[in-house]
Amino acid sequence: MEAIAPQVVFELFGLKITNTIISTWVIMVIVIIFAFIIRKFKPGIAEIIIESINGIIGSVMPDEAKTYKFLPILGTLAIFLIISNVFSIVPFMVSPSSNINTTIALALVVFFAVHVYGIAAKGLWGYIKDFSNPILLFPLEIISHVSRTLSLSIRLFGNILSTDLVVAIIFSLAPLFLPLPLATLSLITGVLQAYIFTILAALFIASAVEVQEFEQERKRLKKLKKERSKSS
Repeated sequence: MEAIAPQVVFELFGLKITNTIISTWVIMVIVIIFAFIIRKFKPGIAEIIIESINGIIGSVMPDEAKTYKFLPILGTLAIFLIISNVFSIVPFMVSPSSNINTTIALALVVFFAVHVYGIAAKGLWGYIKDFSNPILLFPLEIISHVSRTLSLSIRLFGNILSTDLVVAIIFSLAPLFLPLPLATLSLITGVLQAYIFTILAALFIASAVEVQEFEQERKRLKKLKKERSKSS
């Protein structure tokens, strides 16, 4: 059980710093350094990465032309998760995603992003009105949002932790013959889970903003109809 739980490495100002926190810090430094290098020397690679992530987001968003405004959060989540999920293949490192606290934090980021984008698209009153329409469904909507946040965090945590455990067990039994296949398994699982998390996050955000697009279209058609009736 101690091998599964995050290990405390040292304390900083009374706070316990675990190995998963250190891995998260290392990943943050890696992402910042690579972003600086790519931006300065290989901007074409950055464009390919942005277009790829935008294509993934656009496949589930109602309007692909507006997906770029969601890239800062969804793109950051995707890049961080891809590296985080496969970070256990680096010697002496662990995957931050194998810590339930990390996955809950990421799920909470998505949870608040959904409501922030929804309010930005519809306004506070419009978002509340759509959120509780009809009013009898308001408690169910609250339960739905909380449960899907929990599901998002537990799914990622369970898949990454189970993969790391399977890889560790098999590697301990046959350390000389299976390192490459196990690393490949961890890589595939990590990338797949990052993809699923990003897609679900995009779907949740889309569900918060797409109603506004239909409402705007309805108002536009209604206004156009009035203008035509006046002109006639």
